Parts: sequence; C-alpha cells; structure tokens
Amino acid sequence: MSYVFCNQCGHRNPPVSAFCSACGTVLDLVSDHTITLAKTDALQDAPGPQDDVQVSLSQISQGTAILVLRGGEGEGDHFVLSAAVTNIGRHADSDISLDDITVSRRHCEISHEGDSFVVRDVGSLNGTYVNQKRVDLIELTQGDEIQIGKFHLVFLERPDEKS
Repeated sequence: MSYVFCNQCGHRNPPVSAFCSACGTVLDLVSDHTITLAKTDALQDAPGPQDDVQVSLSQISQGTAILVLRGGEGEGDHFVLSAAVTNIGRHADSDISLDDITVSRRHCEISHEGDSFVVRDVGSLNGTYVNQKRVDLIELTQGDEIQIGKFHLVFLERPDEKS
C-alpha cells in the first residue's frame, strides 16, 4: 500500500484519504511529484537547519528508488538504490554505511527484483523494521519508513514507475 504523508504534521495516511487523520489538513495525491517530509519532532530544539525536507520525485531516475534519511544528523540526505542488491550496515564496505552501534555490521539488504524493491534482514541484532513492524523480508511501497538501528529512512520511487 502506498501512503500519503501529511505536509503539515508528517502523519502517514492511507492513499484513499483526502484529509489527514491526525490534524485534518487536506492531503496531496500519491501521484504528486514533490513529497514533503515534516520534521519528526518540530518542538525539539535541535541545532542545524529547521526546514522540512522536500524531495522531487521527478528527479528520481527510472528503474531506481531512493532512501531519504529522516531526522537526526544528515537529515534529508538520500541514497540511490540503483544496484541489483544494496547492502546496508555499519561496516565501511557497505553500500550504505550507517555509523552507529545500533546498526549491525551487516544489517540488511535491499534488492531490486523486477519492478519491486525488497528489504531483507540479514541476521541483524536489533532487527529491521518497516512501518514499525519487525520484518525479515518484505516488498517496499511508496512512503514506507524503514528503521535500521536509530536511523529512519523513507523509501520513495517515481509514481509512474509501476503500472
């Protein structure tokens, strides 16, 4: 299921929603070409930029997807998923290296299988979570939030990618 994120509070809503179930704001359509990821905690007094993260979906290349870092140091950084298999972990040789003790050296991998992207936990100690549920293997959909240790990443692809 693709989710619609509220541009006001960042709440994830079902794609059929016209209004945010958390704050009542009018929602954008899933086919919109810019996604705004609201601050995870707007009240927190954190150093650094305080603007929401905006991602233009039209700039994602065909056949690829991206993971956008949500919250914390490096917020808004993104990682392109263009290889057949992308390894994620704390090890420096990982395709996506997340340097924190909460991330296993070899934590998980994301594979591009046909038109789909699949996340697979590869025996991590703290587990891999998609939309706050621990998973071993799951197909990703637009707007899924992947938690790897303390890192929260949002999966995004072009809305015209799948038919």
